[in-house]
Amino acid sequence: MRYLTAGESHGPQLTTILEGIPSGLPLTAAEINEELSRRQKGHGRGRRMQIEKDQAIINSGVRHGYTLGSPITLAVENRDFKHWTKIMGAEPLEEDSDEVKRQITRPRPGHADLNGAIKYNHRDMRNVLERSSARETTVRVAAGAVAKQLLKELGIKVGGHVIEIGGVVAEQLSFESIEDLQERTEASPVRCLDELAGKKMMRAIDEAKEKGDSIGGIVEVIVEGMPVGVGSYVHYDRKLDAKLAAAIMSINAFKGAEIGIGFEAAHKPGSLVHDEILWNEENGYTRRTNNAGGLEGGMTTGMPIVVRGVMKPIPTLYKPLQSIDIDSKEPFQASIERSDSCAVPAASVVAEAVVAWELAAAIVEQFGVDNMERIKENIGRHNRQAREF
Repeated sequence: MRYLTAGESHGPQLTTILEGIPSGLPLTAAEINEELSRRQKGHGRGRRMQIEKDQAIINSGVRHGYTLGSPITLAVENRDFKHWTKIMGAEPLEEDSDEVKRQITRPRPGHADLNGAIKYNHRDMRNVLERSSARETTVRVAAGAVAKQLLKELGIKVGGHVIEIGGVVAEQLSFESIEDLQERTEASPVRCLDELAGKKMMRAIDEAKEKGDSIGGIVEVIVEGMPVGVGSYVHYDRKLDAKLAAAIMSINAFKGAEIGIGFEAAHKPGSLVHDEILWNEENGYTRRTNNAGGLEGGMTTGMPIVVRGVMKPIPTLYKPLQSIDIDSKEPFQASIERSDSCAVPAASVVAEAVVAWELAAAIVEQFGVDNMERIKENIGRHNRQAREF
């Protein structure tokens, strides 16, 4: 399984092509659009979310509600494009037109603007910022929605939540089931299980906005129901924990990833880190604890997958930082673009999507690539063998 995304932030649409999705998977646009709607919510989102009402169109690979096994094309229209038709249009413009003259030559700190302009030799940095924008995560969530549907068919459940925003840390993180986690976080404007901490997070977001600033945070994704032994210890590039870490780090503005207790393991002795192995006739092998976050040696243990990601504060500020104009080489205060003061709750949904994709891809690779029935049979056989091992 793999996917490719295309499109610019203010271009006509965003597109993703998914390859390797098995045939026979139930799939409708409604399931994808539900995930897109979740991405647009959250306390601290900017005006762009009021403009866009993201809806996916399935252009290929699905017939009468089931995947065909052929590539799936998903498209999401950018409604704001009607105001950008000349600036972002594909057709050539006159050299002396206002749109050509309105070049962006002032890179914003914390963005891809300067590095991307140097790499691709763009004197107009709009060519960089339009593609490097987090708007691209719209179709990554769409791809993740398909992956979630695949996992759901196999009894694998995915949930995500926010555990920290702007230094406010959630303390009450217990939940009864993934369904309980999903229900409670959907009711929270910041996707936090701890109601008291959630209110403090919202105040922190409002205070940052009043100051023209932004704040970041930490999100966590939990997945239950993964079979034992998915991934590999044989080669570095087949280790599933490495793929999950890479997926988290690929999300815009994410600067750190950890699995299980992660960096906390550096402060503890091995006796308090490693998960003791248990066995019973009903469940087979389990662990007394889950400090490893469901992954050992690059493979799943059968325990819940626990992955966290750290999102930095959004670098587009209403209190601009100093930069340098690439034409005049003069210092200036970085330009102000429309932005969120905090996108951590939305980033939680993106994190769910990228984790779901990696897990679904690993499942398909290991248990068969052609159709859902074959995958279900292979997983059932594998699970029986693991219990009896």
